[in-house]
Amino acid sequence: MKIRYGLISCDSHAQLDRDAFVRRMPATKWGDRIPRVVELEVDGQRVDGWSVNGQRPRGGGVANCPALMPDRRFQPKRWEDVPPKAYDPIERAKALDEDRVDAEVLFPNNPVGNFSFAFDDADYELACVEAYNDALGEWTQVSDRYIPLALIPYLSPIDEVLRQLDLAAKKGHRGIVMPAEPALCINGARSLNDPYWEPLWAACQDAGLVINWHGSAGLGGLLSVPHWSGYTTRQAHTVSTGRLAATACQQLPNLMFSGILDRYPRLKWAFAETGSGWMCYVLDACDHEWERRHLWTEGVLTRPSEAFRRQVYVDFWFERSGVELRHYIGIDNLMFETDYPHITSSYPTSWEHVERTVGDVPPDERTKLLYRNALDLYGLVEDAPSPRSREAIAPSETR
Repeated sequence: MKIRYGLISCDSHAQLDRDAFVRRMPATKWGDRIPRVVELEVDGQRVDGWSVNGQRPRGGGVANCPALMPDRRFQPKRWEDVPPKAYDPIERAKALDEDRVDAEVLFPNNPVGNFSFAFDDADYELACVEAYNDALGEWTQVSDRYIPLALIPYLSPIDEVLRQLDLAAKKGHRGIVMPAEPALCINGARSLNDPYWEPLWAACQDAGLVINWHGSAGLGGLLSVPHWSGYTTRQAHTVSTGRLAATACQQLPNLMFSGILDRYPRLKWAFAETGSGWMCYVLDACDHEWERRHLWTEGVLTRPSEAFRRQVYVDFWFERSGVELRHYIGIDNLMFETDYPHITSSYPTSWEHVERTVGDVPPDERTKLLYRNALDLYGLVEDAPSPRSREAIAPSETR
């Protein structure tokens, strides 16, 4: 991978085009159950939305890409209003250059909910997963600047999960994205700590594929503050952004004390869109309990903070506190994200965020935080650098 700007986003969102599933799922078998964009009426207006499994969408939401819209507060209501920089990998590369970003890790966008297509039908879920992974995998044929993450089926036998993992890796996917607790998010799925998943952990470890959790990872609804009269959309989203760490504070101890990290010490896990400052307290709490309860006698062999720095990665984009605490968290465990093209995205001024958050960080540490850690985590190789060191480029030239 060629590094020209010295910045990789560890969390961006790939919008598939409107016909991505239609082209890959036979109509003779799936008919109107195929995920597709349909027209509907909302508050007297004609808008577009995604129909999945034949279910009419309840509202708009054809593409979550407000950072690309003239007014960043709103999403496009019709597909024709969706900028190609959201779903066309050729056009999207132009946006990366505008923002001076070398590459991006690709999480799902519309119409993927809870990172799955589970609708109590294993065959349907499997067909959607295959179509999604195939469509997103094709982005890597356009450019190696795209680092896709695959979906997996939750209602199929574990052998099928492993087969899909292998297929996804061959298509260029560098990891998988999962809900924090599949059993709470997907009817019929197994708990994260169920032995059912052990072959998946082993396969991902052997293949160097990363397990990725995003934001509230499907559990946000359990911690949502009820709306009240006068509660605006902007206020609601601010609350949503502020609580992204809340579920992660529960996910991390669950992972630590599950024993998974000790059983698979080379398996990597990544938290995206959660920020990082919160981890200091959680790591202290986990270490405290590990010591007080003698949890090494119950199979948790490694001190939690040590296991974390060995295997877990976190992000930042507007947050300064995580960067200030970078040595406590782990200088090799932090990565920058742009959240493109969502409403909190740093696009198109990501380098202003960079200077605001890491402007005082020594050059060798900046390199790790801004792109080197992401390269290492996802097993990517940097092309030989140009004779002029990137670290010698003045901040004004990188904006």
